[in-house]
Amino acid sequence: MMKPAIAFIAASALTLPAAALAASVDIAATGPVVELNVYESVDVAPDTATIGAGVTTEAPTATEALRLNSAEMQKVIARIKALGVAEKDIQTTGINLNARYDYDQATQRQVFRGYMASNRVNVILRKIDDTGRVLDALVVAGANDINGPSFSIDDDTAAKDAARKRAVERAQAQAKAYATMLGYDGAKVLAISEGLTGNSPMPQMAEMRLSATKSDAAPVQPGMVQAGVNISITYELVKNSGSPAK
Repeated sequence: MMKPAIAFIAASALTLPAAALAASVDIAATGPVVELNVYESVDVAPDTATIGAGVTTEAPTATEALRLNSAEMQKVIARIKALGVAEKDIQTTGINLNARYDYDQATQRQVFRGYMASNRVNVILRKIDDTGRVLDALVVAGANDINGPSFSIDDDTAAKDAARKRAVERAQAQAKAYATMLGYDGAKVLAISEGLTGNSPMPQMAEMRLSATKSDAAPVQPGMVQAGVNISITYELVKNSGSPAK
């Protein structure tokens, strides 16, 4: 009995032009259909590190808190640039100004204590061996709120290609195994779709809070990061010509 038609979806990763992505071709499946979802990843050495650096200040008035904060943050940003970080790799992620209260246990009331201002930036370092030195330099420059680093790959194209090749090979092996188990001669691809996962740190980003009196560079181990591909392939189990019908 004729199976429902299956749409063939061309993934951009298979070198077809972008315009082809909107097109589909109906392929009638006459044999059993199996859909496989396969994830593969490769481990690669990171080449970029991202750290967050900021300044938090307190003062009796909002104006004074923001003024002090701006002056200190200008010193931090100037230090970042002096370390050779390009301006395009420095991005402000948040500026906050809030009233600060403490709870008075005796009176059981909130007591106004002043204002707190904060300013934070994300910094991309393209020489990850300098990460520890940069972190310490930022603390010396006045940064009192630091987190990171997180590690990544600037261009993970080659790593994704390697992961994609592994995923397709594993899917083909699984499809052939199904065909053999069910008495068929092989498997024909009907549809492919792909999802990319981006490169993620191994281990995940860990927060560091450094002491301004620390004299040695903070120890940093970049480890490895993963680049992965998730593919979904639909196969039709087929028999060669001359094989008896199932």
